Amino acid sequence: MASIIEIEGLTKRYASGFEALKGVDLTIEEGEIFALLGPNGAGKTTMISIICGIARATGGSVKVAGHDIVRDYRGARSAIGLVPQELSTDQFERVIDTVTFSRGLFGKPRNPAHIEKVLRELSLWDKRNSKILELSGGMKRRVMIAKALSHEPRVLFLDEPTAGVDVELRRDMWTLIGELRETGVTIILTTHYIEEAEEMADRVGVINRGELMLVEDKVALMKKLGKKTLSVVLAEPLGTVPAELAEWDVTLKDDGHEIEYIFDTQAERTGVSSLLRRLGDLGIAYKDLNTRQSSLEDIFVSLVHQEKAA
Repeated sequence: MASIIEIEGLTKRYASGFEALKGVDLTIEEGEIFALLGPNGAGKTTMISIICGIARATGGSVKVAGHDIVRDYRGARSAIGLVPQELSTDQFERVIDTVTFSRGLFGKPRNPAHIEKVLRELSLWDKRNSKILELSGGMKRRVMIAKALSHEPRVLFLDEPTAGVDVELRRDMWTLIGELRETGVTIILTTHYIEEAEEMADRVGVINRGELMLVEDKVALMKKLGKKTLSVVLAEPLGTVPAELAEWDVTLKDDGHEIEYIFDTQAERTGVSSLLRRLGDLGIAYKDLNTRQSSLEDIFVSLVHQEKAA
């Protein structure tokens, strides 16, 4: 698969000396959904702003669809659609007018058929003559996406696309993003909702303190780093963890009614059988057992915690 974005040694340093990005290298393949995860201040929005020409890098290079973002700004920018985190559009404009105007900003000729297609795909056609201020928050977000798609970009950046929308609209947005990918558009999204990345992304990048900690295929990442949690529901609550269970590093949950044990599914010995035997030896009865696979959120928190501890 051909690459659509190539980032090499990207840095951003402010006059104060603060480094927002520290030598980021990243290649994004055409047609994929790439999720960029990171806490507030990690560098997600800074990186997107540089790629989209809103901010200037201190060092490194970026190519979008083969166009250098500095030497061939127009070529690079015409390949990009950006849906910013903040809603920003003229509240008194009609939907169809603001989307049509956005297309013209990129020097594209009028194409009413394309504008209609975009609005219909985003369930906005019936609202085409409505003023922006008359729309719900979710519909306003759809208008921002329509504006970003108006000039037929090959890459779509979504910066926190579901921030401030309810659960139902978030699910609708996930469906929409999947449909956009099917048309061949490459999608890069930043999000605080890790379930979004788990639901939609092909690959995941984790950035923290300006450094790209890892980039991995989502399935491979969860297989490589994912752990399982064993929950043992006790017949009688415990006040403290018995010293005899120290080697398993278990924790008490639910006011002592539950023992939680996290184990590595890839390990030769998981420790589950020996833990249950030890509970029996100690006369600790239990009435239920269940396991769950670690989520992408568990992996993300673990990675960030490891870096802070380093």
